[in-house]
Amino acid sequence: MATQTEGRRTTDAPAPKSSGKPEVPRWRRKLRPYLLSVPAVLIVIGILYPFFVGAWYSFLNYAAVNPNPVFVGFANYVSVLGDAQFWSSVRVTGTFAVVATLVETVIGVIIALLLNRSSIVGRIFEKVLILPLMIAPVIAAVVWKLMFNPQFGVLNHVLGLGNTFDWLSSQNALFSVILVDLWIFTPFVAILVLAGIRSLPKEPFEASEVDGASWFYMFRRLMLPMLWPYILVAVIFRFMDNLKFFDVPWVLTAGGPGVATRSLQIGAFEDSIINLDYSRGSTYMFLLWILVFITARFLVSVLGKAQRRAAGAEN
Repeated sequence: MATQTEGRRTTDAPAPKSSGKPEVPRWRRKLRPYLLSVPAVLIVIGILYPFFVGAWYSFLNYAAVNPNPVFVGFANYVSVLGDAQFWSSVRVTGTFAVVATLVETVIGVIIALLLNRSSIVGRIFEKVLILPLMIAPVIAAVVWKLMFNPQFGVLNHVLGLGNTFDWLSSQNALFSVILVDLWIFTPFVAILVLAGIRSLPKEPFEASEVDGASWFYMFRRLMLPMLWPYILVAVIFRFMDNLKFFDVPWVLTAGGPGVATRSLQIGAFEDSIINLDYSRGSTYMFLLWILVFITARFLVSVLGKAQRRAAGAEN
């Protein structure tokens, strides 16, 4: 009797409730990851396709006067590497990248240290600091070009230089381009380093302050080692960008006077767009890519070591 009752209870047990949503077919579940990866694949194709086409052009003699190019091997590279103007562009690019990145980093760290001190002036300046980053570099270069004008520019009158000092002459042009780049992008370094300072743990500094350590000692022994990864991130961003600088020197000087501010990017633009020698311009860009790639790999390896040292994993 008990067995019949148990069997009836089992039979009469209510079926599990359905969620009300139709079950997703198995083939759709398998297809979903591939569909989600389609945008990333399209972006990669959109990046790699022009890159490989440009690299292929560097092995042709493709130009407006030669619409039916043929394969010439490394002839373009031999021609470009044997051109004194190319090495002048390398010197200008390297000088600008090193000097601008170094000065922006030093000034950015100093500004971040000053803004880290709580004060009304510091909070106001922190909000104003971001304004140069909100202006397009081309617009900023146009404004600075007007300020550099020796006849009616405001800089000569404010500094008492008269109307004879030419900021964009062959001797001063590169310095002026660096000055404009400093004004635009130093706030980026300062904001990044300031975020790093405010993320550091406070306990080591409080303990050192109780022990009577000076501010310089705490900065050199505590803050700077922990802050190195943030500083190196700023250096990587700015150095990579400065190796590819184009807009500011082109607006200010169009690569001149002479070759004073002719960077590798400007050289590629002149050959490809102005002279319509597409293969030579592609050669410039591929050599620039090699320079950027090697530099980026080195800086990223340095950043990895700094992160491991800051985490205590490396002595």
